Amino acid sequence: ARKRLKPLRTVVAWRGRAEWDQVMVGLYCGDSRLQQEALDRVSAWKSRYGPKMPLAVDCTAELIRCKVLDSSGRLKSHELILSYGLALVRFVNLITERKQKMVSIPLRQLAREVDIPIWVVDLRHELTHGKLPRLALCRKGCDVVLDWLRKTYWSRQLGNNLCEESEDEEEEQEGVEANAELDNDAWE
Repeated sequence: ARKRLKPLRTVVAWRGRAEWDQVMVGLYCGDSRLQQEALDRVSAWKSRYGPKMPLAVDCTAELIRCKVLDSSGRLKSHELILSYGLALVRFVNLITERKQKMVSIPLRQLAREVDIPIWVVDLRHELTHGKLPRLALCRKGCDVVLDWLRKTYWSRQLGNNLCEESEDEEEEQEGVEANAELDNDAWE
């Protein structure tokens, strides 16, 4: 008699869908107290999951952390620019790095392939190599990137409805397994 194979299980840092949803809603809610609670939960996930933490979760947390610091009024403008700048540079570098092959491909081309606005790549370039941009531009970049992460990653994970979805996206989400898409390879 053949042994029946059990489906492979993916170990994740979160307890289940409810915790995942709670963190996702907390990160995007706009209430800095709830956002801080969600950031604390992501920190706990990261301590459990380490380098396996999905890049999108890590990047989202860093950008939300900047917004929470910004709303607290504790940092000066220059400190906020540096904080937003580091989070934005990390986002562009980490997202495009996975697409790099043996031959170096320009960041602008990679950004186009994953629908990141080119001006965000230009902002990353200024933050890295040029004069620091104004705080308003860093805030705008953060908002655009958070929206990109919400649409490209978070809303697709567990069939969540944090953004308006087209019929194609709704059909795509119907067959999503909870833990299968939550790793970095699936996100790529």
